[in-house]
Amino acid sequence: MEPPPRHLDLQRAKGLNVTWHDGSTSFLPVDHLRRMSPSAEARALRTEIEQNPLTVLPSGDGQALRAEDLELVGSYAVRITFSDGHHTGLYTWAYLRSLDTSQGDKTTP
Repeated sequence: MEPPPRHLDLQRAKGLNVTWHDGSTSFLPVDHLRRMSPSAEARALRTEIEQNPLTVLPSGDGQALRAEDLELVGSYAVRITFSDGHHTGLYTWAYLRSLDTSQGDKTTP
């Protein structure tokens, strides 16, 4: 199990800065966090896109996507509320770390 980060800094219009327990840092852009949401709905959409690259994606409201809120869930995850209303994915520490494209191995739930 991944230890909790030392610090989380949500920049609502840009992304999430994470300072990990080992001193390393990650920056995760808002659009990447939303696209890679671990929610069942987002996972199903990613699977559908893998199977059919011509899948029609849900359209937004034309506004720039923002992360409106970050809520600690127990001692193992955070929930992010996005400006498009999405708020059902729980980002565990290990999953957040896997989303950092500057890190090594990546996993998709």
